[in-house]
Amino acid sequence: MLSTIARRGRLLSTSISIRCASTLIIAEPASDASALAPSTLAAISAAQKLHSGPITLMLNTSIDPSVVPSSISTILNTNQSDSLAETIAAAVKKAQETYSFSHIIAPATKFGSNVLPRAAAALNCSPITDIIDILSEDTFVRPIYAGSALAKVQSTEDVKVLSVRSTAFDQAEVDGSSATVVDLDVEKQILTEFVKANVSKSDRPELSSANIVVSGGRGMKNGENFHLLEALADKLGGAVGASRAAVDAGYVPNDLQVGQTGKVVAPDLYIAVGISGAIQHLSGMKDSKTIVAINSDAEAPIMQVADYALCQDLFKAVPELTEKL
Repeated sequence: MLSTIARRGRLLSTSISIRCASTLIIAEPASDASALAPSTLAAISAAQKLHSGPITLMLNTSIDPSVVPSSISTILNTNQSDSLAETIAAAVKKAQETYSFSHIIAPATKFGSNVLPRAAAALNCSPITDIIDILSEDTFVRPIYAGSALAKVQSTEDVKVLSVRSTAFDQAEVDGSSATVVDLDVEKQILTEFVKANVSKSDRPELSSANIVVSGGRGMKNGENFHLLEALADKLGGAVGASRAAVDAGYVPNDLQVGQTGKVVAPDLYIAVGISGAIQHLSGMKDSKTIVAINSDAEAPIMQVADYALCQDLFKAVPELTEKL
């Protein structure tokens, strides 16, 4: 009799959770304040796979609902002037106390990786990060061992705090929303102060969302030689990336790093120049639709995963390719 009651209790609890399922999406600040970042649109797409309940979007500043997907039912405006993890975590906690969401989602970008753990700690729950597939409201798939294996993870937390890999989900269609806009009052942080942000600006597309990426590795020999890749990327209308080896050697800044400890990209075309193809780099670009490798070593790992491999001196191949485009 006791076991029967317990099973019924679980069934009742499950049915209630389904009826009350709702999601809060933490929007990543976009370079264009009048639009949502591509990573946020991917997070919205992931949220739609969770349940049929309402989806709330939380932003630091106001935005026109016409540039928001119709799946968003509420927009929470925190009216904050900075994107510090402390500030956003406090806003997430206040939103959760007010609305009791069943799921909280952030993009698995540097922004999300900075914010989500603090927000989860404030809610006293364990986050599940870098999700690439959603099987149900509580079961998710995420890569482990630098993408060499996939783990199916089930959460028993009352609120599921998740980060989703932007390249694993299509961007939600921006078809205009009739969402209700609500201001969320958040206490000002007194222990941490935002001073300034030094942001490098480029006319090239954002690396994490570019359709074409040209990346260089240790084979470039020095930072000055990256102008060869920049010229090729400009011809193709793409972004420039780099391997960890190139970044560690000081060739380029770390915001160009592609890989497990850098940015994860999945462009239509990925050109790897002078990159050996270490597993941590492959985990950040292996979902690219077409991979082209230019390397003088035919046995390099990158040559084995490339759709097209050119075994040639990059200092001859790249200028020639650029000239013929």
